[in-house]
Amino acid sequence: MNTATALIAEDEPLLAATLQAELARAWPALRIVATVGSGTAAVTQALALRPDVLFLDIRMPGLSGLEAAAELADEWPADTPFPAIVFVTAYDQYAVQAFEAQAVDYLLKPVQPERLAQTVQRLQQRLAPRPAGAVAPLDQALEQLRALLSPATTTAEPLRVIQASVGQQIRLVPIDEVLVFEAADKYVRVLTASEELLIRTPLKDLTAQLDASLFWQVHRGIVVRATAIHSVSRDEAGKLSLHLRGRTESWPVSRLYAGLFKAM
Repeated sequence: MNTATALIAEDEPLLAATLQAELARAWPALRIVATVGSGTAAVTQALALRPDVLFLDIRMPGLSGLEAAAELADEWPADTPFPAIVFVTAYDQYAVQAFEAQAVDYLLKPVQPERLAQTVQRLQQRLAPRPAGAVAPLDQALEQLRALLSPATTTAEPLRVIQASVGQQIRLVPIDEVLVFEAADKYVRVLTASEELLIRTPLKDLTAQLDASLFWQVHRGIVVRATAIHSVSRDEAGKLSLHLRGRTESWPVSRLYAGLFKAM
C-alpha cells in the first residue's frame, strides 16, 4: 500500500511534532489527517476521519490510549476496516511485555528512526490487501485489546466486603449483595438491589480484586454480577444490553465483551 492516512494522539506537542517529522522521513506517502492531545479527541476525530493508522500515546488526559482504542473498537462502523494501531509509550517494562505478548506494535519515547522504520514496514504489510479467509482486523484488535485491558491477576483473597464512606460513617457492604460496579467520574458506583454507594477505588484496581468467575466486565466502565444477569437483548443496530435481577435499568455491553454472551 503506497498511500495511507494516520492520526496522532499525543498530549505533548513537541513529541507529537517530532513523531510527525520522523514519519514524514520514514513514510513520505503517509498523510497525517489530525493530531490531537487527548484520548477523547482521538476517539472523536478517528470516528469522523476514519484513518488507516492510529498512533496512540498510552498516557493522555481523559482516556488513555488503551481506553481510546477500546472505545473506538466498540463504536467503529462495521463496513469500514478497523485502523492499525501503534501505541506510543515511555519505557514501561510491563506495558512492553504485554504489547509483545499480544503482537501489538509499539514505539518507545523518544522515537528512534530505526525502530520507526520497522514499524512502518509492519504497517505497510498490514494495510496491504488481505487474503481470503484472513482474520478480520476488528476481530484481531478486539482479541488483543481484551487481553491488554484485563486486570492483572492477584493471588490475594477476593474481596468479601466493600467499604464506602457515607457522611461520617463507613458502610460495609457484603460483596454478595453487590450487583453492579460502574465507573462514574472520579468514583465508582456500587449498586445493590436497594441502594447506591460511591467509592474512590478506580474500577480497574477494583476489578483485579474481584472473583472473575462471579463478576464479569461487560463494558469499559461496567462490571456486573454474572448470576444476577436475567437477559441480554440486541437492538436493531446490533448493540447488546443486559438486564439484571433486582434492578430496573439496562446496561450496555460493549463490542469488546459481546463474546461473553453466546447461546449454549
